[in-house]
Amino acid sequence: MDIASIVGFAMGIVMVVLGIVTGEAGPAALPGFIHGISLIITVGGSVTGTLMAHSIQDFIKGVKGIFLIMKVPDYDPGNVIKTIIDLSNIARKEGLLALEEAANGIEDEFLKKGIMLVVDGTDPELVRGILETDLMCIEDRHKQVIAFWDKWGELAPAWGMIGTLIGLVNMLRDLSDAASIGPNMATALLTTLYGSLIANWICSPTSHKLKSNNDNEIRMKEVSLEGLLSIQAGENPRIIEEKLKSFLSPEVRSSLSDSGGEE
Repeated sequence: MDIASIVGFAMGIVMVVLGIVTGEAGPAALPGFIHGISLIITVGGSVTGTLMAHSIQDFIKGVKGIFLIMKVPDYDPGNVIKTIIDLSNIARKEGLLALEEAANGIEDEFLKKGIMLVVDGTDPELVRGILETDLMCIEDRHKQVIAFWDKWGELAPAWGMIGTLIGLVNMLRDLSDAASIGPNMATALLTTLYGSLIANWICSPTSHKLKSNNDNEIRMKEVSLEGLLSIQAGENPRIIEEKLKSFLSPEVRSSLSDSGGEE
Protein backbone atom coordinates (compact mmCIF):
# COMPACT_ATOMS: atom_id res chain seq x y z
CA MET A 1 0.00 0.00 0.00
CA ASP A 2 1.15 3.54 -0.78
CA ILE A 3 1.51 5.11 2.66
CA ALA A 4 1.70 8.67 1.26
CA SER A 5 -1.70 8.38 -0.45
CA ILE A 6 -3.38 6.81 2.57
CA VAL A 7 -1.89 9.24 5.10
CA GLY A 8 -2.63 12.22 2.84
CA PHE A 9 -6.26 11.15 2.42
CA ALA A 10 -6.71 10.62 6.16
CA MET A 11 -4.98 13.89 7.09
CA GLY A 12 -7.32 15.73 4.74
CA ILE A 13 -10.24 14.52 6.81
CA VAL A 14 -8.45 15.49 10.02
CA MET A 15 -7.71 19.01 8.77
CA VAL A 16 -11.34 19.65 7.77
CA VAL A 17 -12.71 18.27 11.03
CA LEU A 18 -10.22 20.33 13.05
CA GLY A 19 -11.23 23.43 11.13
CA ILE A 20 -14.86 22.80 12.06
CA VAL A 21 -14.54 21.79 15.73
CA THR A 22 -12.08 24.54 16.67
CA GLY A 23 -14.80 27.14 16.12
CA GLU A 24 -16.88 28.59 18.93
CA ALA A 25 -19.50 25.85 18.66
CA GLY A 26 -16.90 23.09 18.99
CA PRO A 27 -17.82 19.50 18.03
CA ALA A 28 -21.50 20.48 18.10
CA ALA A 29 -20.90 22.25 14.78
CA LEU A 30 -20.18 18.99 12.90
CA PRO A 31 -23.82 18.02 12.18
CA GLY A 32 -24.35 21.42 10.59
CA PHE A 33 -21.81 20.56 7.90
CA ILE A 34 -23.72 17.49 6.78
CA HIS A 35 -26.61 18.18 4.41
CA GLY A 36 -28.09 15.47 2.25
CA ILE A 37 -29.54 17.63 -0.52
CA SER A 38 -26.30 19.57 -0.86
CA LEU A 39 -24.39 16.32 -1.21
CA ILE A 40 -26.81 15.05 -3.84
CA ILE A 41 -26.52 18.24 -5.89
CA THR A 42 -22.72 18.47 -5.70
CA VAL A 43 -21.66 14.85 -5.85
CA GLY A 44 -24.52 13.63 -8.03
CA GLY A 45 -24.34 16.57 -10.43
CA SER A 46 -20.57 16.43 -10.88
CA VAL A 47 -20.57 12.65 -11.31
CA THR A 48 -23.32 12.75 -13.94
CA GLY A 49 -21.46 15.52 -15.76
CA THR A 50 -18.29 13.42 -15.72
CA LEU A 51 -20.27 10.45 -17.02
CA MET A 52 -21.59 12.55 -19.91
CA ALA A 53 -18.02 13.49 -20.82
CA HIS A 54 -16.86 9.85 -21.08
CA SER A 55 -17.99 6.52 -22.43
CA ILE A 56 -19.30 4.10 -19.82
CA GLN A 57 -16.16 1.97 -20.19
CA ASP A 58 -13.84 4.94 -19.62
CA PHE A 59 -16.00 6.08 -16.71
CA ILE A 60 -15.68 2.71 -14.97
CA LYS A 61 -11.92 2.62 -15.61
CA GLY A 62 -11.64 6.13 -14.22
CA VAL A 63 -13.45 5.22 -11.00
CA LYS A 64 -11.11 2.25 -10.54
CA GLY A 65 -8.17 4.65 -10.85
CA ILE A 66 -8.59 5.60 -7.18
CA PHE A 67 -7.28 2.14 -6.24
CA LEU A 68 -4.16 2.62 -8.39
CA ILE A 69 -2.86 5.42 -6.18
CA MET A 70 -3.18 3.16 -3.14
CA LYS A 71 -0.63 0.72 -4.59
CA VAL A 72 3.13 1.21 -4.52
CA PRO A 73 4.30 1.22 -8.18
CA ASP A 74 7.01 -1.28 -9.00
CA TYR A 75 9.34 1.15 -10.78
CA ASP A 76 12.90 0.32 -9.75
CA PRO A 77 15.42 1.94 -12.11
CA GLY A 78 18.27 -0.02 -10.57
CA ASN A 79 16.53 -3.33 -11.21
CA VAL A 80 15.61 -2.38 -14.80
CA ILE A 81 19.16 -1.32 -15.65
CA LYS A 82 20.60 -4.42 -13.95
CA THR A 83 18.28 -6.63 -16.00
CA ILE A 84 19.35 -4.91 -19.23
CA ILE A 85 23.04 -5.26 -18.34
CA ASP A 86 22.57 -8.95 -17.52
CA LEU A 87 20.89 -9.45 -20.89
CA SER A 88 23.67 -7.58 -22.67
CA ASN A 89 26.29 -9.82 -21.04
CA ILE A 90 24.37 -12.91 -22.13
CA ALA A 91 24.05 -11.61 -25.69
CA ARG A 92 27.75 -10.68 -25.77
CA LYS A 93 28.89 -14.11 -24.59
CA GLU A 94 26.30 -16.45 -26.13
CA GLY A 95 24.68 -14.43 -28.91
CA LEU A 96 21.26 -12.84 -29.35
CA LEU A 97 19.47 -16.19 -29.64
CA ALA A 98 20.40 -16.97 -26.02
CA LEU A 99 18.14 -14.11 -24.93
CA GLU A 100 15.05 -16.18 -25.72
CA GLU A 101 15.72 -18.47 -22.78
CA ALA A 102 16.62 -15.53 -20.54
CA ALA A 103 13.28 -13.89 -21.39
CA ASN A 104 11.39 -16.72 -19.67
CA GLY A 105 12.28 -15.35 -16.26
CA ILE A 106 11.20 -11.78 -17.02
CA GLU A 107 7.75 -10.64 -15.84
CA ASP A 108 7.68 -7.30 -17.66
CA GLU A 109 5.63 -8.01 -20.79
CA PHE A 110 6.97 -4.90 -22.56
CA LEU A 111 10.58 -5.96 -22.05
CA LYS A 112 9.80 -9.58 -22.94
CA LYS A 113 8.12 -8.48 -26.17
CA GLY A 114 11.17 -6.41 -27.09
CA ILE A 115 13.52 -9.31 -26.40
CA MET A 116 11.54 -11.63 -28.68
CA LEU A 117 11.61 -9.03 -31.45
CA VAL A 118 15.38 -8.78 -31.12
CA VAL A 119 15.77 -12.57 -31.04
CA ASP A 120 13.67 -12.88 -34.19
CA GLY A 121 16.13 -10.62 -36.01
CA THR A 122 13.69 -7.76 -36.50
CA ASP A 123 15.16 -4.61 -38.04
CA PRO A 124 16.18 -2.16 -35.26
CA GLU A 125 14.03 0.65 -36.66
CA LEU A 126 11.05 -1.68 -36.76
CA VAL A 127 11.73 -2.77 -33.18
CA ARG A 128 11.80 0.88 -32.13
CA GLY A 129 8.61 1.62 -34.06
CA ILE A 130 6.69 -1.32 -32.58
CA LEU A 131 7.76 -0.63 -29.00
CA GLU A 132 7.19 3.13 -29.28
CA THR A 133 3.69 2.43 -30.56
CA ASP A 134 3.20 0.17 -27.56
CA LEU A 135 4.36 3.01 -25.31
CA MET A 136 1.93 5.44 -26.93
CA CYS A 137 -0.96 3.03 -26.38
CA ILE A 138 0.00 2.52 -22.73
CA GLU A 139 0.20 6.27 -22.18
CA ASP A 140 -3.13 6.85 -23.94
CA ARG A 141 -4.83 4.37 -21.62
CA HIS A 142 -3.32 6.10 -18.62
CA LYS A 143 -4.41 9.51 -19.90
CA GLN A 144 -8.02 8.32 -20.20
CA VAL A 145 -8.04 7.52 -16.48
CA ILE A 146 -6.30 10.80 -15.63
CA ALA A 147 -8.82 12.70 -17.76
CA PHE A 148 -11.65 11.27 -15.65
CA TRP A 149 -10.22 12.79 -12.47
CA ASP A 150 -9.35 16.06 -14.17
CA LYS A 151 -12.92 16.39 -15.47
CA TRP A 152 -14.50 15.51 -12.12
CA GLY A 153 -12.20 17.99 -10.38
CA GLU A 154 -13.27 20.61 -12.93
CA LEU A 155 -17.00 19.97 -12.55
CA ALA A 156 -17.25 19.55 -8.76
CA PRO A 157 -16.68 23.24 -7.86
CA ALA A 158 -19.02 24.28 -10.69
CA TRP A 159 -21.79 22.06 -9.35
CA GLY A 160 -21.04 23.34 -5.86
CA MET A 161 -21.72 26.85 -7.14
CA ILE A 162 -24.89 25.66 -8.88
CA GLY A 163 -26.09 24.22 -5.56
CA THR A 164 -25.28 27.49 -3.82
CA LEU A 165 -27.25 29.46 -6.41
CA ILE A 166 -30.22 27.13 -6.01
CA GLY A 167 -30.09 27.64 -2.26
CA LEU A 168 -29.86 31.43 -2.63
CA VAL A 169 -32.81 31.53 -5.01
CA ASN A 170 -34.92 29.51 -2.59
CA MET A 171 -33.83 31.76 0.29
CA LEU A 172 -34.60 34.98 -1.57
CA ARG A 173 -38.07 33.78 -2.46
CA ASP A 174 -39.06 34.14 1.18
CA LEU A 175 -37.36 36.86 3.19
CA SER A 176 -40.24 37.31 5.62
CA ASP A 177 -38.42 35.36 8.33
CA ALA A 178 -35.21 37.29 8.95
CA ALA A 179 -34.02 34.76 11.52
CA SER A 180 -33.87 32.01 8.89
CA ILE A 181 -31.65 33.94 6.48
CA GLY A 182 -28.40 33.07 8.25
CA PRO A 183 -29.03 29.30 8.51
CA ASN A 184 -30.37 29.17 4.95
CA MET A 185 -27.30 31.02 3.67
CA ALA A 186 -25.03 28.58 5.52
CA THR A 187 -26.84 25.61 3.99
CA ALA A 188 -26.56 27.14 0.51
CA LEU A 189 -22.81 27.57 0.91
CA LEU A 190 -22.31 23.91 1.86
CA THR A 191 -22.49 22.86 -1.79
CA THR A 192 -19.58 25.17 -2.60
CA LEU A 193 -17.65 23.60 0.29
CA TYR A 194 -18.41 20.09 -0.94
CA GLY A 195 -17.37 20.97 -4.48
CA SER A 196 -14.06 22.41 -3.29
CA LEU A 197 -13.39 19.36 -1.13
CA ILE A 198 -14.04 16.94 -4.01
CA ALA A 199 -11.76 18.90 -6.33
CA ASN A 200 -8.88 19.66 -3.96
CA TRP A 201 -8.98 16.78 -1.51
CA ILE A 202 -9.74 13.90 -3.89
CA CYS A 203 -9.62 14.69 -7.63
CA SER A 204 -6.56 16.91 -7.98
CA PRO A 205 -4.25 14.76 -5.78
CA THR A 206 -5.45 11.58 -7.50
CA SER A 207 -4.85 13.07 -10.95
CA HIS A 208 -1.38 14.28 -9.97
CA LYS A 209 -0.42 10.89 -8.51
CA LEU A 210 -1.62 9.06 -11.63
CA LYS A 211 0.36 11.45 -13.84
CA SER A 212 3.48 10.89 -11.74
CA ASN A 213 3.04 7.10 -11.91
CA ASN A 214 2.53 7.32 -15.67
CA ASP A 215 5.69 9.37 -16.15
CA ASN A 216 7.73 6.91 -14.09
CA GLU A 217 6.39 3.87 -15.92
CA ILE A 218 6.96 5.39 -19.36
CA ARG A 219 10.49 6.43 -18.38
CA MET A 220 11.33 2.91 -17.24
CA LYS A 221 9.98 1.43 -20.47
CA GLU A 222 12.00 3.95 -22.48
CA VAL A 223 15.08 2.73 -20.59
CA SER A 224 14.17 -0.84 -21.57
CA LEU A 225 13.67 0.20 -25.20
CA GLU A 226 17.04 1.93 -25.50
CA GLY A 227 18.73 -0.91 -23.69
CA LEU A 228 17.31 -3.51 -26.07
CA LEU A 229 18.35 -1.52 -29.13
CA SER A 230 21.85 -1.15 -27.68
CA ILE A 231 22.04 -4.89 -27.07
CA GLN A 232 20.90 -5.54 -30.63
CA ALA A 233 23.59 -3.16 -31.89
CA GLY A 234 26.23 -5.15 -29.96
CA GLU A 235 27.34 -2.28 -27.72
CA ASN A 236 29.59 -2.84 -24.71
CA PRO A 237 27.61 -3.49 -21.47
CA ARG A 238 29.47 -0.68 -19.69
CA ILE A 239 28.53 1.77 -22.44
CA ILE A 240 24.92 0.57 -22.28
CA GLU A 241 24.89 1.12 -18.52
CA GLU A 242 26.11 4.70 -18.83
CA LYS A 243 23.63 5.40 -21.62
CA LEU A 244 20.69 4.11 -19.58
CA LYS A 245 21.70 6.01 -16.46
CA SER A 246 21.46 9.22 -18.49
CA PHE A 247 17.66 8.81 -18.37
CA LEU A 248 17.74 9.24 -14.60
CA SER A 249 18.14 12.28 -12.40
CA PRO A 250 21.60 12.90 -10.86
CA GLU A 251 20.25 11.90 -7.43
CA VAL A 252 19.01 8.54 -8.70
CA ARG A 253 22.22 7.92 -10.63
CA SER A 254 24.20 8.57 -7.47
CA SER A 255 22.03 6.24 -5.41
CA LEU A 256 22.47 3.49 -8.02
CA SER A 257 26.24 3.91 -7.93
CA ASP A 258 26.27 3.90 -4.12
CA SER A 259 24.11 0.79 -3.87
CA GLY A 260 25.83 -1.02 -6.71
CA GLY A 261 22.49 -1.51 -8.43
CA GLU A 262 24.08 -1.29 -11.86
CA GLU A 263 26.60 -4.04 -11.32
